[in-house]
Parts: sequence; C-alpha cells; structure tokens
Amino acid sequence: METLRTASALRAFADGERAAGRRLALVPTMGALHAGHLALIAEARRRADRVVVSIFVNPTQFAPHEDLASYPRDLAGDLEKCRAAGADAVFAPEPAELYPAGAQTWVEVGELSKPLCGASRPHFFRGVATVVAKLLIAARPHVAVFGEKDYQQLLVVRRLARDLLLDVEVVGVPLVRDADGLALSSRHAYLDVGARREASVLPRALDAAEAAVRAGERSGAALLECVRKEIGRAPSAEVDYAELRDAETLAPVESLRGPAVLALAVRFPVARGSVRLIDNRILRCEESPR
Repeated sequence: METLRTASALRAFADGERAAGRRLALVPTMGALHAGHLALIAEARRRADRVVVSIFVNPTQFAPHEDLASYPRDLAGDLEKCRAAGADAVFAPEPAELYPAGAQTWVEVGELSKPLCGASRPHFFRGVATVVAKLLIAARPHVAVFGEKDYQQLLVVRRLARDLLLDVEVVGVPLVRDADGLALSSRHAYLDVGARREASVLPRALDAAEAAVRAGERSGAALLECVRKEIGRAPSAEVDYAELRDAETLAPVESLRGPAVLALAVRFPVARGSVRLIDNRILRCEESPR
C-alpha cells in the first residue's frame, strides 16, 4: 500500500492506474477510521480494481468554535486499518497541500446545502464541496464512495459531480450501527458512559417513527412529534433539528407519499462541552394508509 502526501503524487498514481486500464475508486474520509469506514472500503473494492482512501481533517468545514483541534486523529492506526482492508493507496496531505497560501476559490452547492446541517452550520457544505471537488479532480476516480449516515452530504456531492460535469459515479453505502443501534461515528470517542446511554435515543426515535409509518401514520407533524417524544426520554439531549425531508430534493414533507429522509441532529453534554451526533432513516409508505 502506498502512502501519498501530495496532489501531484495522487495524480500520478491515478494516471498510472487509468493508463493500465484499471478502474479506480476513491473513499474520502477524515480519519479516525471505524467499521463504517471499512464498509466503504469494502464497497469500493467490490466496484473497482484499485482503491484510494483519503485521510484529511478538512479545516474549512469547521467553524472557529467547533472541534477542529480536538477532532480524533490516528494516522498510524488508520494506515494499518486501510492496509488490512485492502486499500492500494492512502492520500494523507497536509492542509497547505489542498489549501495553498492565497487560496480563494470555493465550491458551493445551492439549495441542497441550505436545510438541516446547512441551516445550523452555514459554513459546513462550502468546505465539504470545495475539498471533495479538489479530491475528485486530483484522484480522477471512476467511482467515489460515501456513507449514507451523512445523507445530506451524499446528495450535495452527487449534485456537485453532476453540475461540474465530473465523470465519476457517486455511490452511497448504508450506515453501520453499533450493538446499541447507534450509527458509528468518529465523534463517539468523545462520549462517556452516560452520554453514550443517552445517545441511544437516536436509533430508538427512528425506530418509533418507522413503526408509526408501518401502522399507517402519514402526517409529517405526527411523525416528528413521535420522534421528539422519544428523544425527550434523554434528559440532557438538545435537538438541533428533527425534520422530514424529500429523499431527493430535501424539500419539507408534510405528508408521507414517497421516500422521505427523517434526519436528526442532537447534542449531548460531555466533558469537553457537547458532542453533536447525526442519524437518519429513509421512510417509505408502500403500504396503503389507514
């Protein structure tokens, strides 16, 4: 497995693979790899001949008050996990490599970036879109693999690739859950035992909404009330958002008629202040309403 530190080295690797007629996959990550990331690498291996994993804690998607400095980092451990998972190369640049002195070019995706995480973190998707565009341009993959836990991000990246005419297939992989149902996240490193216990309300809230849909409920307001009631069982939970949105456009859904994403972002107190966790579930109403 090669470790690449510069964009020119990444381009040379990609050019060599393409010249040899091999299909190339890119798995962008911010490191602190867990089983969810390994599922992305496995899917990339299934879809391509060569797999590149990028490990880069992107500074431009963090606001000044957010956890850039303390974000979990373990490059040595991540490299070993990538090697064991069958990655062929890891791109692990320094920030100056992707944001050279004087950089002033940004990529912004309009409407899809505005709701949900974009409403509470207005800086976030400009940073995500910019760094993903840079990675896709440098790596020239045939396929790029992202997790569906970051559902809005997946839609933003798909829109970016279409709008910028990037010749890449953007693939989403279902999120991976821990034994208690919590969607795996690198930020779980912040959770103490109490916060971890309270955070388990997230999958329970999603389960409650899905059960209500199976029972015939179609009202968006009623489903969200069900979700908030369940989250309210965790005394310290602070809801950032709990919304029902169209699964493709992210337009608000008042009545469930087609696939909709139930998206949650909730904060839990921890020693360092608070940790914000996200989760989601696609709700479908194939059954006839009651």
